[in-house]
Amino acid sequence: MIKNIIFDVGKVLVAFSWERVLHSLGFAGAEFEAVADATVRSELWNEYDRSRISDEELLAGFIAHAPEWEPQIRRFWAHVGDTISCYPYAHDWVQGWRDKGYGCYILSNYARRTYEMTREQLSFEKRMNGALYSFQVQQVKPEPEIYQTLLSRFQLLAEECVFLDDNEKNVIAARQLGIQAILFTTREAADEALAALGVK
Repeated sequence: MIKNIIFDVGKVLVAFSWERVLHSLGFAGAEFEAVADATVRSELWNEYDRSRISDEELLAGFIAHAPEWEPQIRRFWAHVGDTISCYPYAHDWVQGWRDKGYGCYILSNYARRTYEMTREQLSFEKRMNGALYSFQVQQVKPEPEIYQTLLSRFQLLAEECVFLDDNEKNVIAARQLGIQAILFTTREAADEALAALGVK
């Protein structure tokens, strides 16, 4: 029996619109691709979410991917917080499940710096029973440790939880630990999938 709903944040409760921000900064063509490849599309972005190394080291690493585009990378870095905007449905959706007696939790890859820049966009957090962000434990999905940390910290049983995430690898990792998991596309589709699991 499902008693708890675990939410990813990016692209589930908030938009992560890095493309829009790059375009708003005037980047296009090769410039757009180079900055994206050096930052959000690089393996180093996972380390940004993990937040184990300093922001200065991370920025230097992004620049090292494309040193000829350093000014553009620095401009995007200054505007990373603008990539996040809360979906209109987020607060009421979470509160609706709380009102029905479900425990609601966050499990998200989220960088310390971005968190500090976007606290206002994450105001739904106060409606949760608990939240675990990657930067808090230096663990990232789909590593099994971060799921285990969430279960342990909030004393949850895997078989009583369902996890919503837009990344298939993260969904698979949750299932391997005995957590029901749904690949998120839209709220409507998620509600249908939840109902199929008896979560109504």
